[in-house]
Amino acid sequence: MDRDDDTNRLGAYLRARRELVTPEQAGIPAGAHRRVPGLRREEVAMLAGISGDYYLRLERGRDRNPSAQVLEALARVLRLDGVEHQYLLDLAQPRRRARPRRRAEQVPARLHHLLAAVGMPAFVEGRAYDVLASNALAVALSPRLRPGENRLRSLLLDPEEREFHLDWDATTAQFIGSFRNSIGDRTDDAHIVELVGELSLASERFRTLWARHDVRRLEGGTATVNHPVVGELHLNRDKLPVGDLILVLYYPDEGSESAEKLRVLASLAAQTGDASPVNQV
Repeated sequence: MDRDDDTNRLGAYLRARRELVTPEQAGIPAGAHRRVPGLRREEVAMLAGISGDYYLRLERGRDRNPSAQVLEALARVLRLDGVEHQYLLDLAQPRRRARPRRRAEQVPARLHHLLAAVGMPAFVEGRAYDVLASNALAVALSPRLRPGENRLRSLLLDPEEREFHLDWDATTAQFIGSFRNSIGDRTDDAHIVELVGELSLASERFRTLWARHDVRRLEGGTATVNHPVVGELHLNRDKLPVGDLILVLYYPDEGSESAEKLRVLASLAAQTGDASPVNQV
């Protein structure tokens, strides 16, 4: 985990976000001799109505408890959307007590039954995008959805995953932003520290996007994927929280070409003789 993330996460976030706001967006003449990307510290301070010295203390971690009014002003200047604004507020909240030790992620029996019963690709993922359980149709859709895989690692490091997602650039940006948002203040979680370290070393794409400090919600939506057997599929995606876990469902529009292709894929999966409709760690 990046040292700034661990010891001065508020300051690191403010710095990353101001570097993404252009002078033109802020209504400031750019000038010919700017040596920094985005806004200067003193420009953020001026636009937010606070002193330059106070803003410098915030970025350097000398003051970590700004008022609600200051945070509102900074969110406006840095052009934060609703998710990013809430993330800023969360970073500024002091830790009042030690967090309880997290329990191991376990998929309850009822979810295994549900995975076996639904006639669509479905799987259960954990807080760090580990696949914990999946049904046979999910694995037929993508072998990277087998339990034990990590969706973020697969997306960034597996060449087949890059071919699978037709809009890989947008998908990686969404995943990395939602990963940062989902881990919150769990900077001492050994699994998350290890995953961030691995991806930082192995993936330039991850390093670039992680440094931006984008935060996103990866919610329901649509996905267009390129399956090596049945070709292009247009699928709806729902992500349903079940306790600390997420149930993910992929399904086509009724009567669509993708629905027919998914039926073909289900038939092919049945012919492989996979005796277990549900895979689990």
